Amino acid sequence: MSDPRITSSIFTRGAVDLSALRSTAPTPARPSTPAQAGPPAGAPGGATGGGATVMDVTEATFQSEVLERSLSTPVVVDFWAEWCQPCKQLSPVLERLAVEGGGAWVLAKVDVDANPRLAQMFRVQGIPMVYAVVGGQPVDAFSGVVPEAQLRQWISAVLKAGGVAVAEQVDPRLDEADDALMSGDLDAAEHAYRKILAEAPGDVAAEAGLAQVGLARRVAGADPGAALAAAEADPDDVDAHLLAADIEVLSGQAEAAYARLVGLVRRAAGDDRDKVRQHLVGLFTIAGPDDPAVASARRALASALF
Repeated sequence: MSDPRITSSIFTRGAVDLSALRSTAPTPARPSTPAQAGPPAGAPGGATGGGATVMDVTEATFQSEVLERSLSTPVVVDFWAEWCQPCKQLSPVLERLAVEGGGAWVLAKVDVDANPRLAQMFRVQGIPMVYAVVGGQPVDAFSGVVPEAQLRQWISAVLKAGGVAVAEQVDPRLDEADDALMSGDLDAAEHAYRKILAEAPGDVAAEAGLAQVGLARRVAGADPGAALAAAEADPDDVDAHLLAADIEVLSGQAEAAYARLVGLVRRAAGDDRDKVRQHLVGLFTIAGPDDPAVASARRALASALF
């Protein structure tokens, strides 16, 4: 279904897994806030059943407004942030096309700053990032701003999927580990991921999960704004920049985190330099070896080291 001009995502178990969210989504869910409602039902461009064609969703409403809704209607998820200028180019076009679609599909907008765990779950490395969810599963994605003509083609391909989601045989042990991670039981998650790796060394999904456990522990209790400000105040404070990079990854700004640490590798020396390098390699593990941003950052790291 993918249009190779606008997407490079291949959905694997290690890339996106929504099972944990299904089982641990916060309850009770708050009502979603319509970002832009279509005309009344029955009018040209109206949403089926009079519902909103564009809405803001949070982790609390994601299960009902995205996963459950996608069982009957394709849902396009737009990861964005207020500070993101490219998002301000793409989002209005998506919103207009959603209303124009008259309920054939709906647009769910996720603010990555307000919902960092959703951005982490979807391995959002940069924004805007757009996913199509059909039948409760992500089926395709693209990042960046694309021309409207290509966007229409992509949406058409999503609709032609006909409610068939990409399905895989999921290792139940990974479900258990992911459930523990999403519920905040980091000790249980670490134990489960390590058990998988003991039996299957090199399992990409388990390695990524274990790296996420480490990330969650490092940012626990941190004030994102204060951490970023501390890093900006001292270009040579290694620990401050490591924490800032962790926060950026959790907020869907992985490329900025990679660039931050590559720059720090260039400035640091000795043990500090190796500490930064190891930290950066750990962040690469979260995204996985096939992520384009990781490939680019690895080349930059090699250049910085040699």
